[in-house]
Amino acid sequence: MEIFLIRLFQFILAISLLVFLHEGGHMFFAKLFGIRVEKFFIFFDISIGKWSGKLFSFRPRRSDTEYGMGWLPLGGYCKIAGMIDESMDTEQMARPAEPWEFRSKPAWQRLLVMIGGVLVNFVLALVIYAMVLFVWGESYVPVKDMTMGMKFNAEAKQLGFQDHDILLGTDLGTFKDFNADLVRGLSKAHRADIIRDGRHMTIHLPGNLNLLNMIKDVPPFVRPFVPAEVAEIQAGSPAQKIGMRKGDRIVAVNATPVDSWNAYQALMVRTSQKLEQAQTRRDSMALRTVTISYVSQGDTLKRAATLTPDLKLGVGMTSILDYYTPVQVEYGFIESIPAGIRYGVNTLSGYVGDMKYVFTADGAKSLGGFGAIGSLFPPTWDWHMFWLMTAFLSIILAFMNILPIPALDGGHVLFLLYEMITRRKPSEKFMIYAEYIGIGILILLMLVGNLNDVLRFVGLMH
Repeated sequence: MEIFLIRLFQFILAISLLVFLHEGGHMFFAKLFGIRVEKFFIFFDISIGKWSGKLFSFRPRRSDTEYGMGWLPLGGYCKIAGMIDESMDTEQMARPAEPWEFRSKPAWQRLLVMIGGVLVNFVLALVIYAMVLFVWGESYVPVKDMTMGMKFNAEAKQLGFQDHDILLGTDLGTFKDFNADLVRGLSKAHRADIIRDGRHMTIHLPGNLNLLNMIKDVPPFVRPFVPAEVAEIQAGSPAQKIGMRKGDRIVAVNATPVDSWNAYQALMVRTSQKLEQAQTRRDSMALRTVTISYVSQGDTLKRAATLTPDLKLGVGMTSILDYYTPVQVEYGFIESIPAGIRYGVNTLSGYVGDMKYVFTADGAKSLGGFGAIGSLFPPTWDWHMFWLMTAFLSIILAFMNILPIPALDGGHVLFLLYEMITRRKPSEKFMIYAEYIGIGILILLMLVGNLNDVLRFVGLMH
């Protein structure tokens, strides 16, 4: 419960900050061009009965804008006079246009108002990345220094990879550290450069591997090789009951060889899939009762263990940081600015490139809602990770909002570009219908994403 609350608080704090600044971008340009901003709210003030839905609100003296906070913590909004938006204020649009309304202004001014939020979110992400690099620097384990190499799945081995191959790079560039960019590079590359048994080798690749499958496959296409050595033993766990100790190394489960945590986790996933199909408690217990073979103080032991209902042995796993010393790169204030820009642009580029998978069946299943986003935050409070995740969400918010979907900023931008090119303004009736369609699309996407979260939570989707 504590972990849930920590992640929830981080999620709400990040989203509130991003929405506040996003809507502030719209308001800045609106007020710059003399457009009246009627309301500026953090969270939504959806009315309930006679209650307006406002937690509080105020209107500064000599201001046309009401500032406040609603009760529904799912974003916020900036209501601009004379603009067809999610408020669907058709009464205002039925009256003659006033000079201080959005619809009365030149197209180029309206365009800047609409891209103001996206612009702020993107610039904010670059600033955060730069400041993160300035304050914390950059810490990573170079892939070329991972002397135990990688663990590959069957698909990768068919292409020519072998366990313990040390990845160097591809025809697209040299690998830096193990992250999504490495897998993304392998999916697009026609050549991979490796070290095998001390010799430099080249593996030919097709150049069009499915990135989504590479990540979602069990086991995944590639992971750093991490020996199945026990980092800690949880009190009262199955591991403690069979006498396992810190430093022991698992070598087999039910006579199936295990050479790494990668292999152990893949085996547990397959067991979990069988467990879901178990018809009786007897069947479940048969799957949960396993023979663990492990090396302890030079001796190989075999012990029968009953795993927890969620197939946990109760051991802490070692990580690559237990075997390799990370490189620490420090940045001065001036150096952090171009480095932060490169970081942000690279993140955006990778995210945009991956969007094509959303329009596939597997991609649709990968959509997530609030639960998936919240789970990205660390289970303990960590300012470093919080700001990295906030910057990433700012990138996502900027990109999603610029998509040419009615009800999003990108939809309004599309219609404004049409107006500027053709010198013809879409009718207000058309804009209202388009807004309804856009809101419908967004609600559908939200429902699908959050439904996927629920299905994953109850174990019906992986």
